[in-house]
Amino acid sequence: MRRIFLAALAATSFVTCVHAQSNASGPLFTPAGKLQFVRVDRNFEGTLDEEIFDRFSASTLTHFDDVGNANDSVTRTLVQTDSGPVLYDFRQHPPLVQRLGKRMTVKRVFWQGDEVVMQSSQGWFRFKGGALTKLQSSTTTYH
Repeated sequence: MRRIFLAALAATSFVTCVHAQSNASGPLFTPAGKLQFVRVDRNFEGTLDEEIFDRFSASTLTHFDDVGNANDSVTRTLVQTDSGPVLYDFRQHPPLVQRLGKRMTVKRVFWQGDEVVMQSSQGWFRFKGGALTKLQSSTTTYH
């Protein structure tokens, strides 16, 4: 019971830094260029300045954006796909594409430095340095 309480306490500390989900196909402005999601048959293509950098299957487009301070550009985004979330990091060109490797439906996303903390139907997870970790309980406060 104490673990559940600590997990709930940690979850409430995240509330101040949550970024809303979006279904906007773009254009979204990033440090690496103009991002657009294009529907092609049953799939989507992620394009950057009209050049394809990734393809994924999804019934609908859902993404969570990390908006940087400079001119409100999207620095990172977590996209919900049929095979699980994909993280795009636009702080470099070409963008870094990282598949989380676990099928889950993401409800909320919190950005803290180079890590992404997300709530899914399967619990809380952290993705940092290419590794996905299920969170049990935490005393870490995320901003």
